[in-house]
Amino acid sequence: MKILKFGGTSVGSVENLHRVKQILSKDNDQKIVVCSAMSGVTDQLVNLVSYIKLKDAEAVTRNLHRLENKHLDVIDALIEDAGLRSEMKDRVSLMITEMLEFSNQEYTEVLNAKVLTFGETLLTYIFSNFLSTNGVANRLIAAKEFMYVDNVDNPNITKVAQKLEQVLGSEDSQDIYITQGFVCRDHLGQIGTLKRGGSDYTATIIGAALNAEEVQIWTDIDGLHNNDPRYVEGTNPISHLTYNEAAELAYFGAKILHPQTVSPVVNKNIPVLLKNTFDPEASGTVISNKTYRKGLKAISAKDGITAIKIKSNRMLMAHGYLRRIFEVFDNYHTSIDMITTSEIAISLTIDDTTYIDEIVKEIESYAEITVEQDHSIICVVGESVINDKNSHKLFEILNYIPVRMISYGGSNNNISILVETKDKIPTLRFLNEKLFLSHQEAMI
Repeated sequence: MKILKFGGTSVGSVENLHRVKQILSKDNDQKIVVCSAMSGVTDQLVNLVSYIKLKDAEAVTRNLHRLENKHLDVIDALIEDAGLRSEMKDRVSLMITEMLEFSNQEYTEVLNAKVLTFGETLLTYIFSNFLSTNGVANRLIAAKEFMYVDNVDNPNITKVAQKLEQVLGSEDSQDIYITQGFVCRDHLGQIGTLKRGGSDYTATIIGAALNAEEVQIWTDIDGLHNNDPRYVEGTNPISHLTYNEAAELAYFGAKILHPQTVSPVVNKNIPVLLKNTFDPEASGTVISNKTYRKGLKAISAKDGITAIKIKSNRMLMAHGYLRRIFEVFDNYHTSIDMITTSEIAISLTIDDTTYIDEIVKEIESYAEITVEQDHSIICVVGESVINDKNSHKLFEILNYIPVRMISYGGSNNNISILVETKDKIPTLRFLNEKLFLSHQEAMI
């Protein structure tokens, strides 16, 4: 069994859906295909939720009308059989009507999740029928029937496996199953989400639950690159990464992967392949437990970082002072990304400012605290990167860019620096030149 996930761009147009069909038809391997919503649809649904909150009935109707027309147009382009086309359009219209009924309800987090996950429901319904009419036998299965994760950060793989086995065993076996990414159920059985980009996570949870041969993540780029190709020229795909390297890069901003993607498959040694829908023959990136090369591998950047400096009112930090600080953040369920300490001060970063006002109020009762927003963490990753003979070159950035913090030594696989977001792109380009391009030129 293989698990294949196709992201929003991969299923974002009629032409691309034909591409995915061709990829699925290349072999007879049994596979579960996890699909995101069509590109742009989840953003439309986010807007729809905001209109529901405001009880703006006119905006809700207008938004749903656009959403319906988008998917009806796709059906017109994909389905030749007039009878099936009419049947599918009626079904999509019923789904849209169901969403309209949601708009009359009071807003809750469950309602939010139900609305946001409709994009996957619409796309997989259309895609499954498209495959069937083109001779690709498949079965559509609903993720909400088996994706009982209980806790998004620590999914209950055993429970998912039990539910999924029931779903797969309820009818005749197929070589291809189509299901939705992103959607899940919580410990109460309520509909929830795996957060934006969570379809990757869906794929690896399913992979772990079924002890799959491999998980394939299909996107619009040929693997994970050694720097962000949106901002930096001359980047290259990385052929192999360890689970640790991939997890570090994803957490610190690599857009090709959801931050928690690899965690479900690590202990089961299931490889994750990053492939390009638009160039299926490209090697892409293989993520596994094997280390093919140590040292510098890649650079990623994480935006939306808030830097916090906490200065003790005393000349020396008293015993228990650090514990007291950390407890504040723990009490407000706010994770810390980077931290540095001196004799009388602590500097740290967070990416979730939901409770920043409460945190500041509590800490300022016994310490001076300053908050600086609009920062980015630049992360240099590779197995044993701190031992790489070229890693010292990254500190030359201090001559050109104001660096707010440096994290070195906390992990052998990660060196991080904090800069203002306005300096992110120059930093990425400088580090690419120093750590990769100049090294390649020296080898020529």
